[in-house]
Amino acid sequence: ADLGSSAMLAFDGDQHVGQLQFRRYKPNVRSPKGLWDPLYWADFASHAPGLPARTLAVFCYHVGQLDDTDARDPRYQGRGLGLSLLDHFLDWALQAGFAAVVAKAVPPYRPVMIFMGGQPASVYQTRGFETVANWVDPELRAIVTDRELIPDGVDPDDAARVSCCVRRLH
Repeated sequence: ADLGSSAMLAFDGDQHVGQLQFRRYKPNVRSPKGLWDPLYWADFASHAPGLPARTLAVFCYHVGQLDDTDARDPRYQGRGLGLSLLDHFLDWALQAGFAAVVAKAVPPYRPVMIFMGGQPASVYQTRGFETVANWVDPELRAIVTDRELIPDGVDPDDAARVSCCVRRLH
């Protein structure tokens, strides 16, 4: 009757190595703990687009997270697992009759991508998404700076710029 919070998972043998979680899109969702809550991924605040009722939102999207920590196993990074999960998800959403998919894209810096999970806007764009808004996330900016996730010379605002990407399926 309803999706609740659903996921597509990737396994290496018996080991869970990737996930793409999703649920129905609700434009008024707000994350009670900012970046540290799964609702962060559907919190577009004033950038929330008006979309059809049968729209899905991409939530937690990680590759190489083998346990409940923030650690990522580099053996699973850069192998196309995240892209494969996204492609399977989009195929499923289309076949299931959903009207659109919305996702929060992360900055295109590998250390930030690994920390956050998710994909940069350029990846979503290659899969037919349109970037409808982008903004600097102040909480992410502080984390990127405090954890030194970017090399010298990279503007912290660029490394904390997230985007709202939308793909209409029908």
